[in-house]
Amino acid sequence: MVARPIRDDRRNRFRPALSDGRGLWSILHGMAKLQRRRRRGSAGEGSDTGLADTTEAKPDPGEQPSEAAASGRGSRRRQRGRRPSVRRLRDAWPLLMIQAAHPRQAIATAVGVAAAAALAGRATREVGVVLLTVLVGQTILGWHNDIVDRERDARHHTPRKPIADGRLDPGTAWYAITIAVLLLVPLSISTGVIAGINYLIAVVIGLIANIAVRRGFFSWVPWALSFALYPAYLSYGGWGGAAEGPAPEAVMTLLFGLLGIGVHFLRSIWGLVADNEDGWRSLPLRLGLRLGATRLLVLTSTYLVLVLGALAVAGSMAGLSQ
Repeated sequence: MVARPIRDDRRNRFRPALSDGRGLWSILHGMAKLQRRRRRGSAGEGSDTGLADTTEAKPDPGEQPSEAAASGRGSRRRQRGRRPSVRRLRDAWPLLMIQAAHPRQAIATAVGVAAAAALAGRATREVGVVLLTVLVGQTILGWHNDIVDRERDARHHTPRKPIADGRLDPGTAWYAITIAVLLLVPLSISTGVIAGINYLIAVVIGLIANIAVRRGFFSWVPWALSFALYPAYLSYGGWGGAAEGPAPEAVMTLLFGLLGIGVHFLRSIWGLVADNEDGWRSLPLRLGLRLGATRLLVLTSTYLVLVLGALAVAGSMAGLSQ
């Protein structure tokens, strides 16, 4: 008889906290907010418990959502609504074709050769034709490289490779290459037949390099040969197919070839890990294994600066043509 009131007292002692549903819900709701903050801070990782999900599924009828929370949910709904359209735009075939063309390398090479033509005194319309011609040629090389390397890029999960990840069909890229070649030939010879032949040979060397040579010690040879043909393309060129300028200076041909070797090293540094995993033994990889990627990048950058400086000096003293 004495123990019963004691049990009642103990039960009554905890009854206010348990019977106050709103107080308990406030605690759970605060824990849910904390869990959501942790998930957002950890880049979408799930919480350790399911407490946040169960609490979110049972809103408190007595508690009104704040304006910030309502606006946050609205913005998330708008983002979810925009994602499909953004994804469709990203997977549109014109953008995929641009991505597969190695656009940065294509634009940088075209602008560099066009700048050399302008510094050599070529007319503005001729500089425009040179820019367009080199851009088309580099685009062909980029598409062809991605077709050849599609299995390798897929194996290494190389980013920005729409052919390798299946978003762009190889047949579409081959068709685009065919159209681009039909455009490249008249563009090349529009500044002179001899000049156009030199540039077309440079493109053919690049296509061969995509298939062979690049895996071994002499990976630098195609880059040196193709870049060494740029002075001939610029020097022999003019306006119209009948144009025929003088031959280029030998020192300019040599320096452009050295520039091609430096560009090859710079382009290869970012893929040294994949090259090593595939058993390649190109010259940049051999040096990278001995020096390390960081030192190789520093040496390559210094080398390119020196070659560009030598080109500027030689161009100002001897000029492009004989």
